[in-house]
Amino acid sequence: MSDDKHPDGSRAEGAERGEETERTVGTGEGRSREWPALDSEPALDAALEAVLLVVDAPAGEELLAEVLDQPVERVTTALNRLAEGYTAAGSGIELRRVADGWRFYTRDVYAPVVERYLLDGQRAKLTKAALETLAVIAYRQPVTRSKVAAVRGVNVDGVVRTLLARGLIHEAGTDPESGGTSYCTTELFLERLGLSSLRELPPLAPLLPEVDAIDDV
Repeated sequence: MSDDKHPDGSRAEGAERGEETERTVGTGEGRSREWPALDSEPALDAALEAVLLVVDAPAGEELLAEVLDQPVERVTTALNRLAEGYTAAGSGIELRRVADGWRFYTRDVYAPVVERYLLDGQRAKLTKAALETLAVIAYRQPVTRSKVAAVRGVNVDGVVRTLLARGLIHEAGTDPESGGTSYCTTELFLERLGLSSLRELPPLAPLLPEVDAIDDV
C-alpha cells in the first residue's frame, strides 16, 4: 500500500482530506457526486431534511441512520432537534414521529390555506407534470410515489397531492416491498377521459414510452 506522502514527508492533499470527502455516489447517468461531510449538526440536519422530503412512508431512525451512515443515537437527536426547531419558528410545516417513523406534515393551523390552494386549482388545467404523473399511475397502477418519481426523475409529492385533491387518484394500500403507499386512478379519472374501464386506455408506447422503465425500478 502506498504511503500517500510527498517526498518532503507531507501527506498528499487527497489523503489529507480523508475518506469521507472522497466518497462518491451515483447520479444515474454514469456521473458521481461527492458524499457530503455530515460532521456538523447543520449538515446532518440538512441531509435529514433532504431525505425526509422524498419519503413515501414515515422513515424510522434506524433506516435514516443507515442511509446517512451515522449512529442511530446521533440521528435521533438530530430529528428531535429539527422537530423542535420547526415548532419554535412557527413554521408552516412540522416534523412528526408517527407509527414507526418520521415525516413532514403541514401544520394544522394552516390546513385551510392549503385546502384553498388545492381546491382553487380545480378550476385550472392540469400541468404537464401532473399529466405525466397521472399517466404513469394510470398505466402502472397500483404504484408508489417513489417509483413514479424514479421514472420522471423529479419529486412528485406536490403533484400527487394535487391529483388526490382533484379526485383523479386514490390511495390503494401499501406496497409489500417498500412499505410505501400505492396509488390507483379513480372512477372520476375514467369519466373525464370518457372511458368505461382501464382496458380502454390507448397503447402506452406512443404516449409515454419511458413509463416502461418502471418495471426495472
